[in-house]
Amino acid sequence: MKFYSLVLHVIFEALSFDQPNAYRVSNNSPDNIPFDKTQERASSEVSRRKPFVQGRRSFEPVSSLSLFVRFLKPVTWIPVVWSFICGAVASGAFGWQQLGETKFWLAVLLTGPLATGTCQMLNDYFDRDLDEINEPNRPIPGGAISLKSATMLIALWSVLSVVVGWLVHPLIALYVVVGIINAHLYSANPIKLKKRLWAGNIIVAVSYLIIPWVAGEIAYRPDFSLHAITPSLIVATLYTIASTGTMTINDFKSIEGDRQVGIHTLPAVFGERKAALIAAIMIDLGQLMAAGYMFLIGEPVYGWVTAALVVPQFFLQFSLVRSPRTMDVRYNAIAQNFLVAGMMVCAFAIKAINP
Repeated sequence: MKFYSLVLHVIFEALSFDQPNAYRVSNNSPDNIPFDKTQERASSEVSRRKPFVQGRRSFEPVSSLSLFVRFLKPVTWIPVVWSFICGAVASGAFGWQQLGETKFWLAVLLTGPLATGTCQMLNDYFDRDLDEINEPNRPIPGGAISLKSATMLIALWSVLSVVVGWLVHPLIALYVVVGIINAHLYSANPIKLKKRLWAGNIIVAVSYLIIPWVAGEIAYRPDFSLHAITPSLIVATLYTIASTGTMTINDFKSIEGDRQVGIHTLPAVFGERKAALIAAIMIDLGQLMAAGYMFLIGEPVYGWVTAALVVPQFFLQFSLVRSPRTMDVRYNAIAQNFLVAGMMVCAFAIKAINP
């Protein structure tokens, strides 16, 4: 009980933020300037850029708990939790009865608010200057959470994530550490993989798919070995290709800020329509290869179902390519349901071939 009291004390102490100072947000990045010219101007702007100063923004007063939940970005938890469940199903040892077990709910806590929440806080911390342009009302650039408070919360949540990972399975604690390292590689200078075209989206897709999927196998498979989890590794890798495309769609909303500070996302480099077309090809290709793999392992029914789930996504992609900026949110809200359904279909196929 004292431990939980201490955790709550640290959270609310961290969220006792100071009054923010004034800051500036630039909105003069043109929408349709070729990347090379924008980057040339951006490099001179960045060289003159002042260090990040937390700003004063008019935001509605919210409770410390609501602010903390917003900092953790709950909407990002769902795909990671789903990937873990897919891995658990693929293990062949997970069923309805496991839903009531403590291990399952610890895993949901880990893959959702703890590990994914930690990575989201790290991303906000390291991207605070970029959010100054793209999302100035986020908690850090908006002044709702100070850098000191953010550091305290990230440290606490990192430790809790590793501890809960150990309670689920000792090897998963190592996976949590790998995920947190990936979050640093993605967001933190000097590496900052999100600046390097494909690298950023790939590492996020790996963290959202392969790591939690394999963690689900580790948590429930009694005969865990590389050979035993090979089908899961193959399917998770193929869906990582598809998810790299969906990550690209998320980049359309921040194209101006990315161009200003030299972040090489696909939309910033190739333009919106070409980037949307590349993303659509990757999304379909990854899923169709996963469907093909179902045939290779002797589960053609699951293969046909997986392929059929690509069809509605394909038709939605026509609207996405025509108008990426206005269709990105709608596309993900609808099409992602078919993609994640395909993941679960493949998980049941792998379960079916387990001895």
